[in-house]
Amino acid sequence: MKVGVIGASGYVGGELLRLLIKHPKAELTMATSSTYAGQYVYRLHPNLRGQTDLKFVKPDLKKAVEECDLLFMATPHGVSSNLVPSILETGIKIIDLSADFRLKNPEDYVRWYGWKHANPDLLDEAVYGLPELHREEIRGAQLVACPGCMAACAILAMAPIIKAGKVEADRIVVDAKVGSSGAGYGVSRSVHHSEHYSVVRPYKPVGHRHTAEIEQELGVLSSGKVLVSMSAHAVNMVRGILTTCHLFLKEPMKPIDVWRLYRGFYSGEPFIRFIRDRRGIFRYPDPKIVVGTNFCDLGFEIDDHAPRLVALSALDNLIKGAAGTAVQNMNIILGCDEREGLRDIGLHPI
Repeated sequence: MKVGVIGASGYVGGELLRLLIKHPKAELTMATSSTYAGQYVYRLHPNLRGQTDLKFVKPDLKKAVEECDLLFMATPHGVSSNLVPSILETGIKIIDLSADFRLKNPEDYVRWYGWKHANPDLLDEAVYGLPELHREEIRGAQLVACPGCMAACAILAMAPIIKAGKVEADRIVVDAKVGSSGAGYGVSRSVHHSEHYSVVRPYKPVGHRHTAEIEQELGVLSSGKVLVSMSAHAVNMVRGILTTCHLFLKEPMKPIDVWRLYRGFYSGEPFIRFIRDRRGIFRYPDPKIVVGTNFCDLGFEIDDHAPRLVALSALDNLIKGAAGTAVQNMNIILGCDEREGLRDIGLHPI
């Protein structure tokens, strides 16, 4: 399949290029960037030197449709919602990594993003691109909306227990810690080395945009409304997310009961791993271990005092939280092994 990346100059775009260059079922034919058009992609993504001679080109949707069978949209929020409709008319499949088609209720864009959606009629057509929840819908979709990185991490941590109805749906607390790459390629004082180094900085204690996705998807699983309280922190690492989710049990549960729910829900999932070891320093999910991979590591502990279930999850925000899930979605659409192009093993130590 011939594929192109619209908006390939950012961190997520660079990871898409890296994954697609070595993908056995895809031919990368286009990488666009208004700012860097005419330059080799390895000038901006130096890890790709010697792997491709592809140059950035200016965005040209007519040319993209002629040269590609599938397009990845890695544009800033609010851009693809204006571009996608005309592309869909050509029959091209789109995997969008922005937030533009993740939410089903157009009013949520006004509330959480502060802008009115340009094409709300397409929101129902778009499939939320989290394979562990929507694999069959993704398989036949023309428009896939990849989840936000912290949303994916939190949803995967809580999905089995929420679906089972074992916790209070109106009292869910998500604490998320994310590396600096989550802020994107742009420059600001907050990501300046002397300001970001050594921090554990609460930057969105309330009102984080990914709350909307988490409530939407968990609401589908619980067949009712859920209420999520989310806080986000910037921490001293480049890549990775750790979410600590506090779920309050309706009735006491034993660890074996929780294991059964998680293993049953994620049976056969190629990128879900369970971690709850009694010994060693990596007894729970840790972002350090998943860097560069498409894995999401899950774990938990039961707090009999509260009573509370603490669900833990870790993933690489640029891979399983973005580009990796996008490629996994492409694999599903192609009908090939979901692990194609995503078999990388994490580095340790790093």
